[in-house]
Amino acid sequence: MSRRKQGRAVHGWLILDKPPGFTSAAMVAKAKWALGARKAGHAGTLDPAATGLLAIAFGEATKTVPCIADAPKAYRFTVRWGAATTTDDAEGTVLAESDARPNAEAISAALPAFTGDILQVPPQVSAVKVDGVRAYALARTGETPDLAPRPLHVSRLDLIARPDPDTAVFEMVCGKGGYVRAIARDLGDALGCLGHVADLRRLWSGPFDLTQATDLATLERLAGHPDLEACLRPLDSALADLPQIVCDASEALALRNGATVPALGLALNTRAWASHDGTPLALGICTGAVFRPERVFVFGPD
Repeated sequence: MSRRKQGRAVHGWLILDKPPGFTSAAMVAKAKWALGARKAGHAGTLDPAATGLLAIAFGEATKTVPCIADAPKAYRFTVRWGAATTTDDAEGTVLAESDARPNAEAISAALPAFTGDILQVPPQVSAVKVDGVRAYALARTGETPDLAPRPLHVSRLDLIARPDPDTAVFEMVCGKGGYVRAIARDLGDALGCLGHVADLRRLWSGPFDLTQATDLATLERLAGHPDLEACLRPLDSALADLPQIVCDASEALALRNGATVPALGLALNTRAWASHDGTPLALGICTGAVFRPERVFVFGPD
């Protein structure tokens, strides 16, 4: 006899303003509990000390997680000069110190080297895998593996404020896989003063921003209450940056059965999504003049 699935069918996105001191996985578990949801996942990890936007998908919306995980993201962060740490943030052990402090002109002059298409070595304490093992797990055993540089596109990196000689505040917009902690580390090295992240906040991710966010206190207060569902954003809000194919009833039936439908006017290999009567049907790719579904949305009962 098959086991009954726990939780109910909830579909959509909850945009959470994550407080410090919690892992992203813990916040997903909290949101899942609060909504009594059967299935949930997030679209981009925030370090426990970091705050800001954590996009959590429920039910069929989990099929759209790559759309947000792959989207550009914006951060505001503070770099503290004068020390390198094991984690490239304030949580780590100090490895080396420097008395040098850069002025605003020197900082601004260094930023162009960190914009555009760059190569970035991830922090030693990161989720990057080395021979199948996470780098942070190796770091706990004292190993310091050589991590290969990874390509990253940084579309914007601006000096926002310099509160005192020891700190500087930046805003950055980057693509998938960027480590703010690595930017802070490498800026400190380039400026000859060492540096690490003292504070980090994610401002937006793809189509989601903090104006849409629910805080932890509200999540806990409304746990189990129908009003919490009003905080959910629809599944297709994650697809706002993709072209939409509107299907008729016969095309909708074809898609639900995994068949292709016409997709005139869209370039080859364009990622898109299909809908019928306002309901998302599938996420897929255009090959030639047809739309080929890759993930079909199934909205079943609780």
